[in-house]
Amino acid sequence: MTFTFEHQLHSLIWFHLHEHTSGRDLLQVLEQDSFASSHIAPPEGVSRSAFFEAMNSRGVEQLLEMYHLIQRRAKSQLPQGHPDLGDLVGIDGSLIDAVASMQWADYRDGAKKAKVHVGFDLNRAIPEKLFLSAGKADERPFVSKILEPGQTGVMDRYYQCHKNFDEWQAAEKHFVCRIRKSTRKTIIEQYPVAEASHVFLDVLALLGTAGQNQTEKPVRVVGYQVDRKELYIATDRFDLSAEDIALAYKLRWDIEIFFGWWKQHLKVYHLIARTPHGLMAQILGGLITYLLLAIYCHEEHREKVSINRVRELRIKIRNELAQMMGSNDEREGPVACSAQGPPSLASP
Repeated sequence: MTFTFEHQLHSLIWFHLHEHTSGRDLLQVLEQDSFASSHIAPPEGVSRSAFFEAMNSRGVEQLLEMYHLIQRRAKSQLPQGHPDLGDLVGIDGSLIDAVASMQWADYRDGAKKAKVHVGFDLNRAIPEKLFLSAGKADERPFVSKILEPGQTGVMDRYYQCHKNFDEWQAAEKHFVCRIRKSTRKTIIEQYPVAEASHVFLDVLALLGTAGQNQTEKPVRVVGYQVDRKELYIATDRFDLSAEDIALAYKLRWDIEIFFGWWKQHLKVYHLIARTPHGLMAQILGGLITYLLLAIYCHEEHREKVSINRVRELRIKIRNELAQMMGSNDEREGPVACSAQGPPSLASP
C-alpha cells in the first residue's frame, strides 16, 4: 500500500490537532506512536521521501473538494449570528513567514513571505474561500474572486478603491468597506441621524476627486464614533440602518481573531513543505481541522470553537486511544478504529 490521499488527509488533521511543530516531528510520531502507526500511517509505514513527495505534488485537488464538502456541512449546521445583516464575508490576508529557499514567496529583500487571502463567513465564524500568493501580492484583486453576487464583503480601509466600488456594484457584489477619513466626499443626499446615536453621518455621495479618481456610482457613507475615534464606512447596502452598517463592520474583527487563533493553536504556520503546492495542502489541512472542530463544538456543546474544548477533545482522544490499545493488548489481536479521533472526524 502506498501513502494514499486518505493517509495524507488523516496525517494533516493529526498534525494540526495535536500541535506537532514540523514534518519530521509528525513522521516520528507516525513511526513510533502505536496508534498513529496503526491507524494514521500505512501498515508498512511511510518514508520521509514518500511523505514529502505527496505533500509537494499530490492531494491539493482532493483536499479542496474535501474542504468544500465539510464547509458546506458546517454552513448548513452552524447557527447564524446576525441573519438580518445578510451573507457577510470578512475579507483579509495574512502573511506566512517563509524560508530563504522558498524563492516563489517574494516579499522584500532579505525576507520571504507567502500570503493567504481568506473569505470568512462572519455569521457562522468559519472560513469560506481562500487563495495563496506571494507575500507582496496586492490583496484587493482577490475580493472579486472571493465574493459571490449577493454577498457583502466586509473590509478594512486597505481595500478602499473607488474603481472597485463601481465594479462591485455592477456585479451585484455588495461591500462594507472602511475608507480614509480624508477621502473627499461630494454629498448628493443626506439622511437623518437619530439623536444620541454613535452615528453622526449618513449620506449618499461620490467619493474622490472629479476627473481623477471619483466613483462613477454614488455610495452610501456612514460615519460613527467608537472610543472617541471617528470611522467612515462606504457601502452599497441601503436596506440596513446606519447602526447595522456599523455593526457589520465591527464583526470584521472576527477574521482577525480567527487568524490569530488558527496560527497559535493549530500550528498552521509550522511549515511541512516549502512549495506552493505543499503549503496550500498544509493550509487546507488546517482549515479542514478548524471546520471539523467547529462542527464538533456545536454538536457536542452548542459553542463556538475554543482552545478549552480543543484541549478537552485532545484528552478525550488520548483516553480513548489508551483504552483501545489496552484492549488490543489484552486480546493480542487487531482492533477496529472506533475512537472519536481524526479517522472518524474526516468524514463529511
